[in-house]
Amino acid sequence: MRKSRVILALLVIAAVQALPLPAGTYNVRDYGAKGDRAANDRAAIQAALDACGNGGGGIVVLPAGDYLSGRLQLHSDVTLLLEPGATLWASTDPKDYDGSRHLLMAQDAENVAVTGDGRIHGQGTGDLGRGRGPKELPAFRTGILLFENCRNVRIRDVSILYSDAWTLHLRRCDNVVIEGVTILNNYWRTNSDGIDPNSCRNVRIANCHIVAGDDCIVLKATEPYPCENVVVTNCTLETIATALKLGTESRGDFRNIHFSNCTITNSTVGVGFFMKDGATMEGVSFANLVIDTTTSSPHAVAPIFMDIERRNPDSKIGRIRDVSFRDIFVRSGAGITVQGMPESPIENLSIANLTFRVVAPQDYSRRSKHVGGRRTTRDERDTLYVRQPSYCTVAHVKHLAVENLRVLMADEDFRKYDRSAFSGHAIEDVLLRHISRTPGGGPENAPVIALQNARRALITECQTAGAPFFLHLRGPETREIRLVGNEGLEGLGRVAQESDVPEGALSATESPGRGVR
Repeated sequence: MRKSRVILALLVIAAVQALPLPAGTYNVRDYGAKGDRAANDRAAIQAALDACGNGGGGIVVLPAGDYLSGRLQLHSDVTLLLEPGATLWASTDPKDYDGSRHLLMAQDAENVAVTGDGRIHGQGTGDLGRGRGPKELPAFRTGILLFENCRNVRIRDVSILYSDAWTLHLRRCDNVVIEGVTILNNYWRTNSDGIDPNSCRNVRIANCHIVAGDDCIVLKATEPYPCENVVVTNCTLETIATALKLGTESRGDFRNIHFSNCTITNSTVGVGFFMKDGATMEGVSFANLVIDTTTSSPHAVAPIFMDIERRNPDSKIGRIRDVSFRDIFVRSGAGITVQGMPESPIENLSIANLTFRVVAPQDYSRRSKHVGGRRTTRDERDTLYVRQPSYCTVAHVKHLAVENLRVLMADEDFRKYDRSAFSGHAIEDVLLRHISRTPGGGPENAPVIALQNARRALITECQTAGAPFFLHLRGPETREIRLVGNEGLEGLGRVAQESDVPEGALSATESPGRGVR
């Protein structure tokens, strides 16, 4: 019986495989493609794409084989289907690209797709410019895909290997779905981004696995057009750069963007906001992320990094507002840094349910912020806040809520680097709730919470019994700091104020008595 079932299953599979291709299907073999990687199949594949487009649309099929090609132009209503066993190889000869730098291109097209279980190979295999391999970049480098001004784009299931430059670049596209795509680039090859939606609208990226030598999924606005209505979910990411990134190119606004259920491993920056060009990033949320940073990056490591700066001295100052993080687990040896500018504080930021497990803690003494792109400006914020002895440092923020922040580390790591769980600088209208650090430390250790020039802050429901030095206040602008309902805060030495803190800046309902000094 079992043998007959197996035979029946094989017959069914054979019958399905033998079914004729649907009408509107164009097999590149019928147009002269050899599929042996020795012949250049560009002309044959393009002929099939043109015939499909001129025939009203359909499917262009690459059956199993190895197809060497340069630039290919896709048209409206055309799907390029790479069947199992098919590999499309990007030519390394500039003459095969007619002045372009991408293997697959589409402009002003609708209903265009790249799908299938086959592979695309970019031939950018070697280390380049990331602390390994040559530092000088070659004059000619190719990306895999550039779609411009397209609507209804679908990229599904394909595997892309070793893109030399940006892998999937969508520019001013609307209604984009990228699902089930695997991108495996050289981890040490600079500029080999994974997916770059650039001034795009209505984008859904799901169930992708990306290893890149530059940013994995990076939203950009190289022109003054918005990047908006974007959902990224269920992705696994690994990069020597930033896994989930907004910017640095930020000439247009970013809004209505949601990242969820992503696992980030061996990465220099987990989540990065790089506002340099004067637009606004707003309405951005992150939920259910695991962020595990690398221990071997030559660049500044940060599980979460947010920064506003001018790219050039004459650049406009941008804004970041209405951003939330929820249910985040971090493993890292370097802390979170969030910094607005005095002229443009970050507005309305919430962090809830973040567990930070300290592993292999890094020395901050020479730490500088992760720049993330080209710039000509410098200021004290390059080093001032990233060197604070803290695992979550926030500066120049209005309307801040941090709830259920737990920092956990081994005793020997705490003895090596004595740091606070949270450090706030020039922040106002603040809620700090359920902030803890394990171990709590002793009277001579860094406090659990350190505030400098904080205004209107409520600190509540913190478990302080294991932290003999809980809170440290400094700065002449510090005022209206309230301690409410923090268990165990009445012990000696729990709160300290520097002499520059104005009298009456702190009030506590716990009646700490001598514990406030």
